[in-house]
Amino acid sequence: MDKSFELFPPHASAMSWSVDWLLLYMTVITVFFTVLIFLAIVYCGLKYRARPGHLAVDFHAPMSLEIIWSVIPLLMCLVMFWWGTRLFISANRPPAGAMKVYVIGKQWMWKIQHPEGRKEINMLHVPVGRPVWLIMASQDVIHDFGLPAFRIKRDVIPGQFSEEWFTADHVGEYHLFCDQYCGAQHAEMIGTVVVMEEKDYERWLAGSVGDEPMRQSGEKLFTEYNCLSCHGSWAPTMAGLYMSHVKLSDGRTVLADDAYLRRSILDPGADIVDGYQANSTVLMPTFRGTLTEEQIDQIIEYIKSLGAAANFGQPSYQPVPSGGSNTEMRKPGAGNAPPITRDPNQTVE
Repeated sequence: MDKSFELFPPHASAMSWSVDWLLLYMTVITVFFTVLIFLAIVYCGLKYRARPGHLAVDFHAPMSLEIIWSVIPLLMCLVMFWWGTRLFISANRPPAGAMKVYVIGKQWMWKIQHPEGRKEINMLHVPVGRPVWLIMASQDVIHDFGLPAFRIKRDVIPGQFSEEWFTADHVGEYHLFCDQYCGAQHAEMIGTVVVMEEKDYERWLAGSVGDEPMRQSGEKLFTEYNCLSCHGSWAPTMAGLYMSHVKLSDGRTVLADDAYLRRSILDPGADIVDGYQANSTVLMPTFRGTLTEEQIDQIIEYIKSLGAAANFGQPSYQPVPSGGSNTEMRKPGAGNAPPITRDPNQTVE
């Protein structure tokens, strides 16, 4: 990584040039009008000042001049708005098929895991030319995953997912920072993004030892916490759930994306699926404080592996309970599984 001083960070993605050109346009417009207005004020103040024997001039600008200096700045501002809106939309819409990478921020490090299992600390390896979709969460306070060379940054907030994406177009090493003050060692929460050729990245990814795929880790957690005893019988099945539209008991319909799955794990009572009672004696317990952010990501990755909705954007997911009516399912002993019991004070470090 180049350690020399640079006025501007290097350009490592196509979006970085778009951001810089917009910044340059806004800077030129701002400086131009600042200087123009300043010089006009100085000139008029000197030329038309009141002096002994001279009266101040009462000047009225013609309507055409009023229109010109109102319309031209308006058009320039509209260009800024249009340009900035396009960049904003592009920065928040990762392309289909983007490679997902999970990021967890904690005081004071970045924990990164690839779906294939490879884990990193304060390092992020990515292939050149492939869109990378970062799904981020915080384990403690607000952090910010900033990549200056890619001109992107996003707050990582406790209790929810944050997302950002980029496509690296130059092989090399680039800085990674936490751009939000997060405590005494905030300045040390830094890292490196390593952009590699595709074949080199595949070799690096296959070279991990002891790191099992996230899907496999999630499946073990799914079994360990006895989730299968309810889901598919007393509770909605996970098969085909991801990215489907789910009808809720309060009449809402929500998209079963990553954020919905995370919310359902940590706050099961927030989105009760239609056909299932909120006051059930076997209502799913919250796993807040029991599962780490890393384990939540692994379970979500496992649920994704069970299949996504066949027709994205269509209401393709409907709960199919087994073992009798909705009421019968919730009577202890009437279904295939007993009520879930777990120590609410149990925590995982």
